[in-house]
Amino acid sequence: MAVREIITLPDKRLRLNSEPVKRIDATVRKLVDDMFETMYGAPGIGLAAIQIGVPARVITMDLSKKDSGHEPRVFINPEITWKSDEKSASEEGCLSIPEYYEEVERPAKVKVKYLDLDGKAHEVEAAGLFATCLQHEIDHINGVLFIDHISKLKRDRVIKKFAKAAKKVEA
Repeated sequence: MAVREIITLPDKRLRLNSEPVKRIDATVRKLVDDMFETMYGAPGIGLAAIQIGVPARVITMDLSKKDSGHEPRVFINPEITWKSDEKSASEEGCLSIPEYYEEVERPAKVKVKYLDLDGKAHEVEAAGLFATCLQHEIDHINGVLFIDHISKLKRDRVIKKFAKAAKKVEA
């Protein structure tokens, strides 16, 4: 296992549409191990493979409370099959847009089909934080960031801020 670098805004790779995983093999298992180590080290509750520069449809997540031990979950080729009409707003942040938080409105419930690490198909219905996190991470593998769900003014402001910071690092 290895902690990998999390790519941040304005890196163009964050806008890539990730490729489906065709075969779950040792490479995918190593990717998942690295993703968990990276996510826990950040620390975060969800991570999409594209956030470490790998354009594969793989998501890791752990919504457990700090004192209750880890509850790692893996979603390979996840796809939202249903969204509720009811909406829910909650504050979101992102490891690829560090230290920036904004309220985002999304469907309150979703159904997601996916494969586990053994290649077994599942479907889960999610609500609350679980639904928000799944939608956030699935957006990532589709090249969408949570700031795409906020006003254009706020989005432009945060993109400009991160672009300016990136230029300072390059200089």
